[in-house]
Amino acid sequence: MQNQDSRQPPPGDPATPPRAGFLETLRAVLWSFIGIRRRRDYEHDARSLDPRAVVVAGLLAGLAFVLTIVAVVRLVVGS
Repeated sequence: MQNQDSRQPPPGDPATPPRAGFLETLRAVLWSFIGIRRRRDYEHDARSLDPRAVVVAGLLAGLAFVLTIVAVVRLVVGS
């Protein structure tokens, strides 16, 4: 007797897309920073992205953005 969660579809279910890799997650986060997402892509991301990977990718992208702004300001100000 198998103990399967009835809320989770079986791993081979064609309705369940495979889990996205970190680069695909980062790509989705970067597109979201810009604010350009097609609804179909958003729905696919909602099914395939791991929430923890989205948080990590968002933190990394936010840190990179802030460090880039600081570097540009220092370059322009000259100090």
